[in-house]
Amino acid sequence: MPAVGERAYVVGLKLLATRELAEAQLRERLTRRQFDPTDIDEAITRLKAERALDDARTAAAYARTEANVRGRGRLRVLRHLNSMGVAPELARQAVDEAFSELDESLLIERVLERRLRPGESTRNPKVAVRLHRYLIAQGFDFDQIRAALRRRQHGLDVGEHT
Repeated sequence: MPAVGERAYVVGLKLLATRELAEAQLRERLTRRQFDPTDIDEAITRLKAERALDDARTAAAYARTEANVRGRGRLRVLRHLNSMGVAPELARQAVDEAFSELDESLLIERVLERRLRPGESTRNPKVAVRLHRYLIAQGFDFDQIRAALRRRQHGLDVGEHT
């Protein structure tokens, strides 16, 4: 059986094998498992030296997934990275990099297409308000949301039939 300090390292490695975690998240999980703070520090130092634990890589992967796959906006991704314990500068760099490859107005359009129910139109004020609130919650910029909704209101909405 490994020594106590070694066990913190092994548990940390197993946690990282299942999911990318930020240092703060891993520290919290090891603390919950009641490892000694010194053992946690040693395990984290070793994991960082081996590059098994890398906040920059974790932040970049999370930002790309949230933007490209889940259709989240810049602000929501940034807030979540900060809540994960990623340093603000690393979080901002990851978000800037992930969104540098995207056209946010097209991302908003894709989200609108998914959220508009069949037969609905953004010309209906209740629908427009619901979509606006949803997009704000997803972390999109207010002005870009307003512009996208205006374009849809002046054009033909997806799902609308003439």
